Amino acid sequence: MFMEYNTWREIHQQPRMWLKTYDVVYQMKDQIASFIKRYRNEGYEIVLTGAGTSAYIGDALKWVLPGTLLDGAKAIATTDIITEASALFNKDSKVLLISFARSGNSPESVGAINLVNRTAGEAAHIFITCNAEGKMTAMADDARHNTLLVLLPPETNDLSLAMTSSYSSMFLACSMMANIDKIEEHRSQIEALSEATANALAKYSDLISVIAERKFTRAVFLGSGELMGVAEESRLKLQELTDGTVMCAYDSFLGFRHGPKAVVSNDSLIVYLLSEDPDTRRYEYDLIRQIKANNNVKGYVAVSQSGTVMEPGTFDLSVIIGVPDNVERCYKSVSYVIVAQLLGFYKALSLERNPDSPSVSGNISRVVEGVTIYA
Repeated sequence: MFMEYNTWREIHQQPRMWLKTYDVVYQMKDQIASFIKRYRNEGYEIVLTGAGTSAYIGDALKWVLPGTLLDGAKAIATTDIITEASALFNKDSKVLLISFARSGNSPESVGAINLVNRTAGEAAHIFITCNAEGKMTAMADDARHNTLLVLLPPETNDLSLAMTSSYSSMFLACSMMANIDKIEEHRSQIEALSEATANALAKYSDLISVIAERKFTRAVFLGSGELMGVAEESRLKLQELTDGTVMCAYDSFLGFRHGPKAVVSNDSLIVYLLSEDPDTRRYEYDLIRQIKANNNVKGYVAVSQSGTVMEPGTFDLSVIIGVPDNVERCYKSVSYVIVAQLLGFYKALSLERNPDSPSVSGNISRVVEGVTIYA
């Protein structure tokens, strides 16, 4: 019924793309390990960068990379590098810039790379991209020994406006690279992640479509740690797929109390991305109960790996993805995003928008246009 839409296919192909992404990274394991270790040993700081959805990958991963080969990684958007490069880097900086880009053609992607090369004392690069024909790929081909290209399966170069399989596949590629010394033993974890997420897509798709039919004009996504980063991407997915008809916000559970909670209205949908850490859950449950007691909204959705122990009737829908406990947080956290992807797809249809190109105004496009890099 929905196969005519690229967005639908690209959401549902994700579990398969994750297995293909694993194969790409596995085949490059020796090259990846030697490249990263070389610059780590030379004291380079790790910076994760991208624009929009690609930037949000770093915002999530920075929480789960401690203890890995990418320990201490910072997340700095290309859009910040473009305007603030001199404040971020200087002649004493030694930077390993990991750039995420679906197409590799946005002005900020290329501009940030060039600016880091000029402002940092020493710079090396890893390009994680989905487009073999993009400018970033061409830059890697022209570069010297200080650049590593990780080109993901061509199917991940999503054709629709909204990034779905490109986002999750680049997210996992970096997670795998951070654990490159364990990549062989982690194959079973990626297989388990893929299987559980495929099952969740099949089980909850229709139920999410029912939620999308509700008359909400605002949505809030909340998460803790890396799931706040996933909430950031979730917020964008629903907002851009509805062309801003549904305005969205995101925050951490604890941060939401400090003013941002004012966004909650009778027209709101609240989506909770719940941690699997029991200590963190206590804080999350407290806020959930407070919001439930003080607000009358259009619906509450919980997303978790293993369910909740909340009072009956707390949620209108509880999505249990079911990724096994032994799967690393840096892998399993990306699975939460499927709920927002499906919500955005179904909400676009309910608003009589084409999910593949929902921007009636033309304010947003698949590749950002109109940006002049003044450098």
